[in-house]
Amino acid sequence: MKQFEYGKPMLRQGDTGDWIGTFLGHKGAVWGATLNKDATKAATAAADFTAKVWDAVTGDELFTLAHKHIVKSVDFTEDSSHLLTAGQDKLLRIYDLHKPEADPEQIGGHTSAIKKALWYNNDRQIISAADDKTVRLWDRASMTEIKTLNFNLSVSSMEYIPEGDTLLITYGRTIALYNSSSLELIKSFEAPASIHSASLHPEKDCIVAGGDDFKLYKYDYSSGEELESYKGHFGPVHCVRFSPDGELYASGSEDGTLRLWQTAVGKTYGLWKCVLPEELVSENSDSIYNTSAEIKA
Repeated sequence: MKQFEYGKPMLRQGDTGDWIGTFLGHKGAVWGATLNKDATKAATAAADFTAKVWDAVTGDELFTLAHKHIVKSVDFTEDSSHLLTAGQDKLLRIYDLHKPEADPEQIGGHTSAIKKALWYNNDRQIISAADDKTVRLWDRASMTEIKTLNFNLSVSSMEYIPEGDTLLITYGRTIALYNSSSLELIKSFEAPASIHSASLHPEKDCIVAGGDDFKLYKYDYSSGEELESYKGHFGPVHCVRFSPDGELYASGSEDGTLRLWQTAVGKTYGLWKCVLPEELVSENSDSIYNTSAEIKA
């Protein structure tokens, strides 16, 4: 699990939230962070016009990749040999991490800042979302655009779930699911407020989302019915993500906290211990939360 405060990306244990380490080196706000497949390397994107690659075990900085503007997104290939970056300068860059000093390959086409860029379809393609109200699919070999999805608002987030053949996109108050092969719309839901981020449960049981109204929403995947909504944060929610096993999800907010939530409340897991009513001492007990855990930056 990744967390970052101003200029200081943090690594935490996913099921407990325990702090593992902090990567020191950026001189500006960190906009994006990711781990490679086996969690041995980390990459970060920052407002200091750099992307950095780190040893996720020791915390050592491995490479600094200079850019000409703010970097918003970083993503490793499956084999960790290349890093994809994108940001304010509207370009996609592909760095060969075996030759980090070499000039990156570049792909242009977006007309506004790129918010998110991901390797796609077993690294044979790239998908990117930008402030120009488009999501674009690119062929890796020819470096050309294959398909464009147009929206009436800027896309706020994008999550690719290759195992489920699903692409989840949010814009405005809309949460939309697309078939990742055809990029055809499967279904969409409307939330009560502008949504900044959404995540699909690994088994497609439900979708969680958060946005401007400080709330988290949970929707049934099949029907789109709102299952529940709750307010735990004291600022807009900018990122939500399910854990790989679907047992919990994390939410990050402008209030300076990262919160962990149980998908099935009351189940013994990580920070959470199932406590019978008669075992509760008082509402002010020091026992671990049953529903959520707060992690401050």
